[in-house]
Amino acid sequence: MTPSPDFWKPRTVPTMYFIGVTTAKSSIMKVFPKWSDILKLGAQIEGYDALIHAPAEDYRAIVRHIKEDPLSMGALVTTHKIDLLDATRDMFDYLDPHAQFCGEVSSISKLDGKLVGHAIDPISSGLAWEAFVEPGYWGRTAAHVMCLGAGGSAVAISVYLANRPDPADRPRKFIVVNRSPGRLESLQKIQAQLKTDIEFEYIHNQDPIVNDSIMSALPAGSMVINATGMGKDTPGSPITDKGLFPEQGIAWELNYRGELDFMHQAERQVENRGVRVEDGWIYFLHGWTQVVAKVFHLNLTPELFTELDRAAASIRS
Repeated sequence: MTPSPDFWKPRTVPTMYFIGVTTAKSSIMKVFPKWSDILKLGAQIEGYDALIHAPAEDYRAIVRHIKEDPLSMGALVTTHKIDLLDATRDMFDYLDPHAQFCGEVSSISKLDGKLVGHAIDPISSGLAWEAFVEPGYWGRTAAHVMCLGAGGSAVAISVYLANRPDPADRPRKFIVVNRSPGRLESLQKIQAQLKTDIEFEYIHNQDPIVNDSIMSALPAGSMVINATGMGKDTPGSPITDKGLFPEQGIAWELNYRGELDFMHQAERQVENRGVRVEDGWIYFLHGWTQVVAKVFHLNLTPELFTELDRAAASIRS
């Protein structure tokens, strides 16, 4: 999408941006006004759509606009977290330790006239994970994790897991499958710095049939994550309809909207293979509430999160 000339005009009310691929379809466009009322922000949200792996100047233009316009408060970044930081690192006055370590930015905010970048996903992915994976699960099952996709979510989840203090809360093995070798190499460099006993395996593959084969070899109870964006940003699924999920395993679809082919494939195996299916709604909520808190400098208490969760659920699409 090429924004209209009006997009680049100075804001007349406080504005938060959503940098993604198909932002108009996101529930946040309906949820944010409700949250703004609850939080008394008097703010609006504006979407900025960019192609996956967009030109660097596209990222620099939107970050420059946020930095220079007084009423442009900040942004949440989804699909472009790594590419945006690669293109705009010199424009930030401060990057938090997670952003520096993971090489990504999911939150852009301002503080004392400085442009600030945070990588929120290691926090929000952990909060989402803990909502459906019980303590001690990995020690009890000796199961593995297979992550389809090596982008920002894969980075965040692995960083979160590596920092879990109890060995029973860490999978023994974390397999990452990705279509492009570059992302795998970047992820491997990050994970090599983690002080963890998790065994990481990297597989370069773009054939869904091969993904089926890898998935079929997982131990019972293992988790398969769709972190590819397929089913939302791009059509299809990284596996085929014939792929077998691990018995008594977990299928985590990081998307909460779109065609959700991967999630529906897993749902068809709930009865015969005991698969537990989770979508990305809780991940969505934690990611957005954490970033809104950064952008508007709020104290996100558990009570406030519950109120925002309730408001979002009432208009979920």
